[in-house]
Amino acid sequence: MLGVFLLVLAPALYAAKFPKSSKKDQLVTISTSLGDIKLVLFDATPKHKANFLKLAESGFYNGTTFHRIISDFMVQGGDPGSKDADPGNDGQGQPSEATIPAEIRPEFTHKFGALAAARQADFVNPERASSASQFYLVQNHRGTPHLNGQYTVYGQVVSGLDVIDKIAAQPKDGRDRPTTDIKMTMKVEKLKKKKITELYGYTY
Repeated sequence: MLGVFLLVLAPALYAAKFPKSSKKDQLVTISTSLGDIKLVLFDATPKHKANFLKLAESGFYNGTTFHRIISDFMVQGGDPGSKDADPGNDGQGQPSEATIPAEIRPEFTHKFGALAAARQADFVNPERASSASQFYLVQNHRGTPHLNGQYTVYGQVVSGLDVIDKIAAQPKDGRDRPTTDIKMTMKVEKLKKKKITELYGYTY
């Protein structure tokens, strides 16, 4: 079962209405020492999209790490606890838990490069609500279809799939934590959808 998490965020951060159709979209770049990952977020998962963009634009993710990596499966990050010097609390999330309501849609599957929200297990979270901050990127090139319908997929990597592979291949300890911190920074830029398609081959 995928990791733990959780950050207190005001509901207003993710209580967004379904956005109107636009000719532009936000391109998110996750920069690491192993290279850059670029991704887009889905309009059809508006709560997750609004929340992720709010955190990325505010600098919340800067200095967090990919704290859990499993080759041929996924890489997970985004826990604010991973910013400190204590590796033991990475992935544990915050004491007061806030979640985002699930936006699980059948058309968004766990294919290679999918962006999805981590969450607590079903026995404590039967509604499958998502972590407010922790996320994972699917690294298995064949996808992880056994997770479909279980976790909210809300974005897709359009460039840097090789970087996900590099992250997943790093040495790690018995808790699947990399032995060397893989820190990230994020930036968000607004581009025409046509430009994103031209640059990265992503079709809207």
